[in-house]
Amino acid sequence: MKISILDASEYFRGLLLLVRKDHKLTEAESELMKRIGKTLGFEREFCENAIRDILENNYILDTPPVFASSELAMRFIKDGLTLATSDKEVAALEADWLRATSEKNGLNIEWFNQLWTNTKDTDGRLQADDLSINHS
Repeated sequence: MKISILDASEYFRGLLLLVRKDHKLTEAESELMKRIGKTLGFEREFCENAIRDILENNYILDTPPVFASSELAMRFIKDGLTLATSDKEVAALEADWLRATSEKNGLNIEWFNQLWTNTKDTDGRLQADDLSINHS
């Protein structure tokens, strides 16, 4: 799947916002964000700076990203759940934000609810190798 620069930026920004929802940044989240940034074509230094600064950066608007296609939005939601569960727990704010992102992108809320239920059933053990963005 070809991803525009705008969509890639929204993808990375959206996942950064998701990371800061629980007001903590784990090593697992940081590593996943670096992998995602690389996959999206961003320079390592840019990604590291953005990840390091996200908890204190109040200038990034906390609005859910909107993508050019529903396929990319679905990949984002799946990767968001993988990222959110990388610390073995999903904060309610993270789930609510991903649900709002689903709605804003016109995705079927039942699809999201089923995905969320399946994620909860794994006890937060989604695998980093399952990132949707890596399977373009």
